[in-house]
Amino acid sequence: MDLYSILREFADSWMLLFLTLFFVGVFVWVMRPGSTRQYKDTADIPFRHENKPAADDDTVARYEEVRS
Repeated sequence: MDLYSILREFADSWMLLFLTLFFVGVFVWVMRPGSTRQYKDTADIPFRHENKPAADDDTVARYEEVRS
């Protein structure tokens, strides 16, 4: 067998299984309980300081709030 056939057989079987399990794992990670707060904060970044620039201490405080 040539290298192409071996790699094609591997991609059609084990790699397909691996990528499917990886996709399911990422989906479960995103939908896990407790992650909603973090995603809402990230989604609000463009609207956080519409009227004025953020102060340095405000940015640090928000970062620490999300991390805790």
